[in-house]
Amino acid sequence: MFSYPDVVVVCGGPRFHDQHRDVLLNPVVLIEVVSPTTEAFDRGDKFFRYLTWLPSLTDYILVTEAAPLLDHFQRQPHGHWKLSYAIGLGSSLSVDSIACTLLLTDVYERMAFPLEVLEAYPEEPPSA
Repeated sequence: MFSYPDVVVVCGGPRFHDQHRDVLLNPVVLIEVVSPTTEAFDRGDKFFRYLTWLPSLTDYILVTEAAPLLDHFQRQPHGHWKLSYAIGLGSSLSVDSIACTLLLTDVYERMAFPLEVLEAYPEEPPSA
């Protein structure tokens, strides 16, 4: 069973599963846009498949559809994964493996969030 992410980054030449050339074996970064109906699968079984079968994968990024929020899973030495976040339209996410910075204002350029969503996901987290 294969899964197809929303965005794929490959460094170097692509390696394919077979002659159909529709399944990549060497992605470095995968990005999924998650909605309420896909979120559990994208965070669970799909992510598990990716980390099990794609040793080239260094970064898995989930883009929340309903709010300005990116979850960034980054492979660490010895195969562990570290989770970090970018929250709010003024935030950015560095993807060091491909020397890229994602600005949330760019990621969500065509989105018009309701005021209550923007208040719930502020650019600066509230201080304690």
